[in-house]
Amino acid sequence: MWKQFEKSKENEIRLLKQMVEKDSTPRILLVDDEEDILEFVSYNLQREGFRVYSARNGLEAIEMAGKVKPDLVILDVMMPEMDGIAACEEIRKLPSCKNVLIAFLTARGEDYSQIAGFEAGADDYITKPIRPKVLISRVKALLKRSGGIGADAAENDKIINIGDIVIDKERYILKIDGRELTLPRKEFELLSLLVSKPDKVFTRDEIYKAVWGNNVIVGDRTIDVHIRKLREKIGNDHIRTLKGIGYKFIV
Repeated sequence: MWKQFEKSKENEIRLLKQMVEKDSTPRILLVDDEEDILEFVSYNLQREGFRVYSARNGLEAIEMAGKVKPDLVILDVMMPEMDGIAACEEIRKLPSCKNVLIAFLTARGEDYSQIAGFEAGADDYITKPIRPKVLISRVKALLKRSGGIGADAAENDKIINIGDIVIDKERYILKIDGRELTLPRKEFELLSLLVSKPDKVFTRDEIYKAVWGNNVIVGDRTIDVHIRKLREKIGNDHIRTLKGIGYKFIV
């Protein structure tokens, strides 16, 4: 009896994966422990033509993300079983989700909560309450940037070789001294921007527009957090801070 159940479950998962692979509609995984939030946000996303999957805690989110390979995960922070911060970190570790967009949608608006979210690998941090139209515009802006629509970077070479660093922009792969590293999407895009013009000083405003876009509102510490995480991974020698101005990449 148990073997039949396991086989049925495996068939269900295989069928779901086949359906996902054939469907080109943007897939969004919505994670919240409040049923009314799930219903309300799902309804508004579906009205815009998105395919929406839902989970009610961090553990369910990890399992569902592995199954459906979403284009975007929208996570609450405070949830039972596993909170959103931990779930974000675990989803980033899934091979099939290394380039997935992750945004927090939460009532926690404190600076330390936002910093923790970005350090966990989030691409955006949205605070409740938020009007449906504004949320939809944020979602569309995230998905638009992930597809490279209208991005100047699409004109650049797919592979950047500079010093001991190799960046494959098409495959989202970073190599340092032959060692391959996996970066969250926004860290990768920020590094790609800085490396694209060594010694050029990119102002904070230029970085915001190039990496997050004009339609996305992020906290004042967002760039600083991402720069710190990059330095932890590639070392302190490559990225220089010009206080009050911005950052530049040093070979």
